[in-house]
Amino acid sequence: MKRFAVLLGASGEIGESIALQLAESGWSLYLHWNTNPVEQLAKQLALHYPAQEFIPVQADFTIEGSAQQLAENVYDAACVIVASGQSLMKLLIDTSEQDMEALWQVHVKNPISAIRSISPFFHRYTKSYVVFISSIWGETGASMETMYSAVKGAQLAFVKAYAKEMAPSGTRVNAITPGFIMTKMNAILSAEELQELEEEIPLGIGTPQDIADAVDFLIGGRADYMTGQTLRINGGWLI
Repeated sequence: MKRFAVLLGASGEIGESIALQLAESGWSLYLHWNTNPVEQLAKQLALHYPAQEFIPVQADFTIEGSAQQLAENVYDAACVIVASGQSLMKLLIDTSEQDMEALWQVHVKNPISAIRSISPFFHRYTKSYVVFISSIWGETGASMETMYSAVKGAQLAFVKAYAKEMAPSGTRVNAITPGFIMTKMNAILSAEELQELEEEIPLGIGTPQDIADAVDFLIGGRADYMTGQTLRINGGWLI
């Protein structure tokens, strides 16, 4: 029997690494994307894993109601992974209402709405999973990223509450808080800035695969006595 996971944010580097890892572990995937199509990724996965299914689904999570658009294209799921998101680096005084609304929709409202719409499928399974890829800033906060920190913190609060709500039905709900992960988004940093960061983090800078491995652990059966927890995958940056 195929196991389907809905991967929100499959087009990002962390999302793609998660997709590759979960496909290797036997999952069929709904691959959500917004501006960067994932058809090539879906074809690549289907070629390597012909017994599984890989279905691209487009939805713009900055828009109200897009979660329902996504959910209407999902026909089975034992897992939802929230790896979608967008960053914002601004002083709060310079942050517009539109900025705040977009962050809320992308990181909180639409992912939670998608989970709400997809969760009836969970009752088909004795065990099901929800994983949020949050952020170290959701735990400790970041200057110049006040609103981003706020919505990432909201994700962690949701995980704790939803874990209690869903435990009786067998759904495990957990979060991962990455530290500094090397992706294209960090290309704006100079070599000197990267060097300073690497020296600040006890285990150095992380990779998308570090996050993918943690997701695989949480939904692979080896962490089934964990729920409502936050895994800090940050190289010792926050202890």
